[in-house]
Formats: sequence, C-alpha cells, structure tokens
Amino acid sequence: MTRLLLTGLLLLLLGFLAATAGRFVVRPPLVVGQDAAYPGARAMARLEREPQPFIDIAPVGTEADTLLILYPGGLVRPQAYEWIGRALAGRGVRTVIPVFPLDLAVLSVNRADALIGRFGAGKRVFLAGHSLGGAMAAGYAARHGDQLSGLILMGAYPPNNVSLRDSRLRVLSLLAERDGVASPGEVRGGLERLPPGTQLTVLPGAVHAFFGRYGPQRGDGLPTVERATTEAQIVQAVGDFLTQP
Repeated sequence: MTRLLLTGLLLLLLGFLAATAGRFVVRPPLVVGQDAAYPGARAMARLEREPQPFIDIAPVGTEADTLLILYPGGLVRPQAYEWIGRALAGRGVRTVIPVFPLDLAVLSVNRADALIGRFGAGKRVFLAGHSLGGAMAAGYAARHGDQLSGLILMGAYPPNNVSLRDSRLRVLSLLAERDGVASPGEVRGGLERLPPGTQLTVLPGAVHAFFGRYGPQRGDGLPTVERATTEAQIVQAVGDFLTQP
C-alpha cells in the first residue's frame, strides 16, 4: 500500500512538473494586430522570420528617421508591445520587437545587433526594454553605447553588476507609481547606475502590467488610473524623448 501511495504521489509530481515546464517551453502563438489599436495611429505591422523572428512596425506614408528596438518583459509575448510601436509611428519611428527564446531576453541579449545592422543605417537608434527586457537592454547599452542614441527603461533598472554611470548615453526611466514587480524604490535605486542626466518620469497610479497588453500580473500593484490614461502618458514621454535633439 505504501509503495502504491508513493508511486501515485510521484506520478502526480511528475505531471505537475511537466505541465509547469510546458507553460514555458510551449509559448502562445504570435498574432500581430490582435490587440494593438491606438487612437489615430497609422502603421503597418508584420511578423518577420529572418534572420531571427521579430515584429516590424513601420509608419505609413512617411519615412522613418528613428529606429526603436524594444526588448519585451520576461515571459511576455512581443505582440503585447505592438501598441507602442503603432502609437509612435506617426512621429517617424520604426519599432522592431525581437522574439526571444522562451520569451526571455536574457537568453539572447545581443539580439539588437542584427536589427541595428538591418534597419539602423541613417537613423537615430534607441533601445528600450520592459522589466527583465529593460535590465538586459541596460546591459547591452553598457557594452554598445556607441551604437545607440539613447536607452529607455520601462519599469526596469540596470542589474547590480551593470553601470552606465559614466556613459554619455541619454536615458529615460519610466516608473509606474503602484508597480508591485519593479517597485518604485528599486527603480529609483537603479538611477545610481545610470548617467546623472537620466530623465525619470513617474506614471501616477500605474502598475507594471500597464507597459504591455498582456493582462494582470501576479505580484503587481492595484492601479488607481485607467490603462488608456497611462498609455497616453507613456507615448507622450517616449515620443518626446525620441525627438529631442
């Protein structure tokens, strides 16, 4: 009887582990345009497969003079940030969002290299990242600052072993006031590892999950503002940062 009980418990444990692992290994499908509408936006978005998968969001009717590469948050599908690219297209910004293995930027930090090589010629190039993607973007910027015009951190901060303190790179840090994942204290603390001129923008009443359209996030705070209000503030802050001389 004891052996049967232990066998049953072991099978349950293995089943649980398999189901949990499956959530990470089998990622949801990539669907462009499904939840990316933004008021007044005119852009063309498509999923590219070569040399590595990425979402390409380009302005319609005008040439882009700015390239924005956006690293998604950990385990977040890249289409969750398509809305930002669409919203910025009217400002002459081409946004490319790389697809990372298992949706973890830490597994391919240098993915920006190929995208800069393909789209960056003649453009001002900015790197952005949300959450874990922001931490990885900061690490990339610390090593490749000469290829970038600026860095944008969304609910993110540099890892403890990364410092851009002596960098001349322009940096924008977006802090969600009620963020329960990247707490305001952690984001403010990360300013010590960023250039002295870093621009900090606080998003009142916003939470971590408001940077991307992927639904509620475990451990996050409770918002006291509508998502649309925060999205408009993000677009304003990022758009102004990208167009500064």
